[in-house]
Amino acid sequence: MIRPPLGIVVALVAASAGAAPPIGEWRDYAGDKGAQRYSPLNQITAANVVSLQIAWRRPGLPAELAALDKSARTTGYFKSTPLMVGGRLYAQDAAGLIEAFAPDTGATLWIQERFAGDTIKGSGMRGIAYVEVGGKGRLLAVRDNWLYAVDLEGRIVRSFGDDGRVDLRPGMGPRAQTFEWGGSPQVCGDVVALGATMTDVPANKEEPRGVVQAFDVRTGKARWTFSPIPDGTDPAAKTWENESWKYSGEGNVWPPMSSDEQLRLFFLPTSSATNDMYGGHRLGDNLYTDSVVAVRCDSGRIAWHQQLVHHDLWDLDLNAAPMLVDIRQGGRQVKAAVQLTKRGSVFAFERATGKPIWPIEERPVPQATTPGERTSPTQPFPSKPAPYEPQTSGPDNVLDFTSELRAAALDITKDYVTGPIFTPPAVENVDGKRGSIQMTNGGSGWPGGSFDPDTGMLFIPSYSRVAWISIIPGEPSKTNLRYQKGRRTLIEGPHGLPLSKPPYGRITGIDLTSGDTRWMTANADGPRDHPAIKHLGLPRLGVPSHDMPLATKTLLFVGQADPVTIQGRTIDGKIPLEAWFDDSLRAYDKATGAVIASIKLPAGVTGSMMTYMYNGKQYVVVPIGSMRKPAEFVALALP
Repeated sequence: MIRPPLGIVVALVAASAGAAPPIGEWRDYAGDKGAQRYSPLNQITAANVVSLQIAWRRPGLPAELAALDKSARTTGYFKSTPLMVGGRLYAQDAAGLIEAFAPDTGATLWIQERFAGDTIKGSGMRGIAYVEVGGKGRLLAVRDNWLYAVDLEGRIVRSFGDDGRVDLRPGMGPRAQTFEWGGSPQVCGDVVALGATMTDVPANKEEPRGVVQAFDVRTGKARWTFSPIPDGTDPAAKTWENESWKYSGEGNVWPPMSSDEQLRLFFLPTSSATNDMYGGHRLGDNLYTDSVVAVRCDSGRIAWHQQLVHHDLWDLDLNAAPMLVDIRQGGRQVKAAVQLTKRGSVFAFERATGKPIWPIEERPVPQATTPGERTSPTQPFPSKPAPYEPQTSGPDNVLDFTSELRAAALDITKDYVTGPIFTPPAVENVDGKRGSIQMTNGGSGWPGGSFDPDTGMLFIPSYSRVAWISIIPGEPSKTNLRYQKGRRTLIEGPHGLPLSKPPYGRITGIDLTSGDTRWMTANADGPRDHPAIKHLGLPRLGVPSHDMPLATKTLLFVGQADPVTIQGRTIDGKIPLEAWFDDSLRAYDKATGAVIASIKLPAGVTGSMMTYMYNGKQYVVVPIGSMRKPAEFVALALP
């Protein structure tokens, strides 16, 4: 265990078990267990935010560890978000080890004790969990295939699990060979739950099931497991025709989740089943995939569920934690679970019962013609709020800055099947079509949104990308899937511009009291200076990035992500697409969406942000990095 340099002293203030955390702390990955990403801090305001400056920087792999293994390399895609508890910051570094560091300087206080044989190389998660056991705090984290516990001095808690850690591979079932996850451990009382990450490109229809595992926070003992793919005793098995539940895999919970400790419920966002673009071998609605599932913290049994995509063929898995918020409805306070989606729709439920707050309509959707496939005749659509991203591809949504650009864009689309949302993936190179165009290849990402409890406003960063999707026949010598995922590739429009109308990235403010959209704004300039359109004097067009939100009492902060998904592409072979992105942290007016300030950062924002108060000063911490710049924590504060 690496100890702090001499001269660094930080007071540790222990909070009593069950007490509300002190104002200014950040004790959960997303601010609270309901994933609201909100803080009541108000020192940084519209009047002074322009003066924010870097207070300290801390490398994703600290020098103390790099010196121990000079071959250690870490990705620039750094997703770790610190906690602030009792006057210290705690976070996983880029190697997956927990560190404590000083809130005012970022200086190392300790780096956790390692197990015998542990290397510096490892993988981390988006967040860690803080719990109190017997009046003492401890930290729970996943590194590689282990759940481990350390105390607040960085020592392994040897009474937890097997001498301080739990192997997560056995709980995944006999078909799973490995364990991976990039979420954040979620605590509900004395239980911690973990999801799992699975492949998007399965080799066969028999794949490992997604499994949520739960453990006792005190002992590490397994409490229960839950799989979104049911067994034969569950009524949901009837939605898997021909007993396809027996062999189908995935359906996993790969993003973070949320929990309500009063209701004793975990809220799980589940994903699609094998294969996520062809389902002829798993006919039926396929419960509980692509669903919000509320399970009881103590047993893992389902309290309620709502499926948001039937028989998914579009990779529209739920990829953000359900947000647990209190809103006014019909003169009463309603405890709600709000799910953001890749498709750009908001679904809101009463979180004790799963009853929709606004009616959900089953509407007819296009049907597949692929041999062996049978799509659901309808899909669920919320009557409110309105979609925050366009959901139709084709003539109604092509680039139209000029008549010439529109004509060129239409010429590109003629080679593809286009249509409304839930247009099925087409078989590649059949009937003269290269595949289908999917408009909603973006929407909300794992950063989710932020909620302001004072105003009932929901803030959603999202983006649009036009994607070429297709399926191809499976080769019998390599797979038993009749069709497999073919393409999922971005389609460039004329002159390297996007194929669709802007904005390509946006922030939307929705009033959850009424369900009405109050404002929408593009998240950046985007390609407005492209040579083909610069003369038009266009407004901000936005960029396609998963941006990170953080709401405070006074402002909405949104950190712009680096364009990790489009590195290397260029506009007309001359202007890198990275030129659209400016690596900024922006402060928005929560009432109007107006940009109040834009603070340049050393690299793009890659993880969720957090804020805290220390010695009378408010800080905002931003994880940053890119494919060309190393991972860092950057803390901003007023001078």
